[in-house]
Amino acid sequence: MTSQTKKYDIVIFGNYTKDTIITSSGTRYLDGGGFNYGAHAAKMLGLNVAAVTRLNKEDHRVVDKLQMIGVDVYPTFTPSSTHMVLEYPNSDPDDRILRSPATAGSFTPDQFFDLEAKAFLMNGSIRGEIPFDVVEYLRTKKSLLVADLQGFIRIVTSDNTLIHAPWPEKEKYLSLVDVMKTDAVEAESLTGEKDFRKAAEIISGLGPKEVVLTHRDGILVLANGEFFEAKFHNKSLIGRSGRGDTCIASYMAKRLTEPPEVAIIWSAAVTSLKMEKEGPFLRNIPEVEAFIQLEYNRGMEF
Repeated sequence: MTSQTKKYDIVIFGNYTKDTIITSSGTRYLDGGGFNYGAHAAKMLGLNVAAVTRLNKEDHRVVDKLQMIGVDVYPTFTPSSTHMVLEYPNSDPDDRILRSPATAGSFTPDQFFDLEAKAFLMNGSIRGEIPFDVVEYLRTKKSLLVADLQGFIRIVTSDNTLIHAPWPEKEKYLSLVDVMKTDAVEAESLTGEKDFRKAAEIISGLGPKEVVLTHRDGILVLANGEFFEAKFHNKSLIGRSGRGDTCIASYMAKRLTEPPEVAIIWSAAVTSLKMEKEGPFLRNIPEVEAFIQLEYNRGMEF
């Protein structure tokens, strides 16, 4: 480790996304990206956080906002930011139509040479954003390697629609991953299994020691051969975009020091609160603790 190396609890990375959100209540424009939602959640839970991203300079405001709350940001400026259109045809947050007309390109190993962390969270949006040489390089570090499945099974079609596609290299990638996050739709696409528990077992069999699966009602975790579950208790869905990113970042924020049965409750609580307000999670630890006390029977819902 050189004198230039920076050490963190967690490094979260993925392309910034300029999001257009279309719902029955209208169209809105947001600063998105898993790195953005995730870094906010981890920082608000008290971690020392770095965010690595790729974006056009015109969108620098997202970097500024993260720096304002104490996140170290390492941006690479590209000709275009990634553009994402997210259309929700109904109230089911798992049911959405995605389009991506532009991308900020792929990460490279050199973006991580001077960074060390207890965990690296790979939070891409589209296959190719995080190439295998990046995963392979990060595996050489003494860190937990966490991945969001969406960034590996989603591809862009000729009309810019994002679809789930077969992932021929899944065994090669997943053999290097410690914790895999997926949602119910992605898990079924990868495994062909509708049953959440069976899908999680299949994914775990490919390499990850833990699987974190979100669905419309809550979170399922498979860790050390044991299942844990926690429900969401959100009162609205206005902030549904960024749900999964917030979930895995808050889960790992607690998982670094707590067992799965504790981490899942914190994650479910933070994600519930996030879904009630558009944009990244910006509430404090006492608020989360009060919500857990109110909704999760003193943390015993598992």
